Amino acid sequence: MKKNKKVFVIDTNVILHDYNCIYKFQENDIVIPIVVLEELDHLKKGESQINFHAREFTRELDKLSGDNLFNGGISLGKGLGKLSIETGKPYSAKLAESFPEPTPDHRILAIAENVKEKKKGQDVILVSKDINLRMKAKSLGIIAQDYKNDQITDIEKIHKDIETIENIDDTVISKLYESPEGISPKEVKLKPLPHQYYILKGNKSSALAHFEPSSQTLQRVEKHRTYGIEPRNAEQTFSIDALLRPDIQLVALTGKAGTGKTLLALAAALHQEKKFNQILLARPIVPLANRDLGFLPGDVNEKIGPYMQPLFDNLSVIKNQFKSQSKEYQFIEEMQKTDRLVISPLAYIRGRSLSNVFFIVDEAQNLTPHEVKTIITRAGEGTKMIFTGDIHQIDSPYLDMKSNGLSYLTDRMKGQDLFAHVNLVKGERSYLAELASNLL
Repeated sequence: MKKNKKVFVIDTNVILHDYNCIYKFQENDIVIPIVVLEELDHLKKGESQINFHAREFTRELDKLSGDNLFNGGISLGKGLGKLSIETGKPYSAKLAESFPEPTPDHRILAIAENVKEKKKGQDVILVSKDINLRMKAKSLGIIAQDYKNDQITDIEKIHKDIETIENIDDTVISKLYESPEGISPKEVKLKPLPHQYYILKGNKSSALAHFEPSSQTLQRVEKHRTYGIEPRNAEQTFSIDALLRPDIQLVALTGKAGTGKTLLALAAALHQEKKFNQILLARPIVPLANRDLGFLPGDVNEKIGPYMQPLFDNLSVIKNQFKSQSKEYQFIEEMQKTDRLVISPLAYIRGRSLSNVFFIVDEAQNLTPHEVKTIITRAGEGTKMIFTGDIHQIDSPYLDMKSNGLSYLTDRMKGQDLFAHVNLVKGERSYLAELASNLL
């Protein structure tokens, strides 16, 4: 029996999240409201990732259509449905009474309602990253869904990367301490993933361990002081271990504010500066309360300054471990002056060559999966990439714990020989900061 094709009406934010989204709906048909093209037109100029996505999608539409009209739909390819563009439609009485203001969202609702009326017998589904628009659609009797193609299914896996194994024979832990080559994971009845970290506890002793995929052994993890910063707990010890291992090219550090993610990454970068041509620290700029940077006074540097300040604060913490006349302090100053240590908005780095660079991307939970992929695919020879962030503190209105780039990266790369992930739980800023993070 032939499956009844569905019709998906696509909101603008889905395209800005993934400009290849039209190829992710299998054999089902896709409708693009004309107002979406209008919104993309307003977004085509600029250097941010959404401007890039707006341009790329428009180019893809042009390539698909060629000299053909969208009337009747254009095939998206073998095994896929058809793409059509619906022009503006009049409001129904119900829609006009509920949402009289002619906003882009309400115009999209009018088109979705019209398509639903025309396609009786088929499921017509509005796909949007905007929760409010989905609620409005459902109130009108229109099926509405989030774009789920790149959402992870099990968010709890992100929090379970470090395992605590209890009741280990103390002789096994002693062997781990005494054997530089490590021990077999079979001795503690484990089937670890590459670069997985463990806290092993016996009756009288304990050890921190790491699974080395090349030798297939569990090896003891020792505490390392890096550029004046000493790990204060097991998670920070594991983080520094992953950051210093040359065979790990990609590291994800997740955890709430105050757990030391960015500080540890920067300290590890400075500790290894001789191995890299440059240290880059970047973060996406997500203006709060939907206010664009244009609202802020001053020139470009003054506008972006407040967003970059947390990165400078972390650098100051490291510098303040040393006296201002010390060689370490002076060396950091010199690195900044010669651009060997650069702190910059992420958008300013797009398009640059990233060979032999220690690249730290802060607040990565505010990136889409596609943005994370774009960044990683720019990695050249000798580059190490670090993504840090808190998946519980997302500033983008169209991302959540399951759909943001940091969660996606951690989920998809788990088990790869060049990847390590550490989820930091214990806050180390202060008791007040820890209490606020847990209770407020």
